[in-house]
Amino acid sequence: MGLSLGLVMALVVSGPAMARESSALASLSSLAALSDSADGADFAHYTLALTWHPGFCSTHRQPPRECRDASLSRGAADGFVLHGLWPSLPARFAKDGVVRQAWWRQGCFIESPRASGSFCRAHPPFHLPKALDQSLDRAMPGRASCLDRYEYAKHAACLALPADDYFAAAVALREAVNASAFGDFVNRHRGGEVPRNALITAFEAAFGEGTGRALRLECGGRGNRVLKEVRIGIAAERLAAFPAASSLVALGRGRCATRLRVMAVAP
Repeated sequence: MGLSLGLVMALVVSGPAMARESSALASLSSLAALSDSADGADFAHYTLALTWHPGFCSTHRQPPRECRDASLSRGAADGFVLHGLWPSLPARFAKDGVVRQAWWRQGCFIESPRASGSFCRAHPPFHLPKALDQSLDRAMPGRASCLDRYEYAKHAACLALPADDYFAAAVALREAVNASAFGDFVNRHRGGEVPRNALITAFEAAFGEGTGRALRLECGGRGNRVLKEVRIGIAAERLAAFPAASSLVALGRGRCATRLRVMAVAP
């Protein structure tokens, strides 16, 4: 899948679908521009974190609400669901002595300490456009546990990233991955096992030779044999070009066994 989101959007049918795609492209372009702005949102890349919901739920000791109530996880039928879109260490934080590990662990809470109590109580819900709100409900089952509020507060609030653009871009990126040959490969292996290297090969077949370095696999369960999540590195200024190979950047390797279970359903 070598087409950029921009080209894909140019090929879709006109009408409401085209309007949605055009809006998504505008959001991607907006975030790309903001990543190099003078107001502090100066960072090199994003990590797109996509959860394999059945694997996450099956390896969670205390499964959250979206794991216990199937009606809240309809989006898992599409493939991956959205965990988050994480900017890398901004230059202004680095200048203040913040190291990369601290940024990944704390994010914006370095600057604005995390409020006590649950995010459902500490942060009000977002007032997103209706179509985006519905899309985000499907894309991110974790909204049932206020994951959207947590993700924005930790990864975007201190960088002046508009909530509408931030979530619209994340939804569009998730849809692009699920629509790719890589997403299809993982979906076709629900309920089975696959070699770890087969996932990397499928990713490169979808996005280009050598792009496997941009894929990080996260696993859990005994021996780290259950696929829980994939993380994809995307150059911030090339966000709107995703999934072109030139938009991808290398991430560190995850900790997964050589063969992985792709869970079919949450327990």
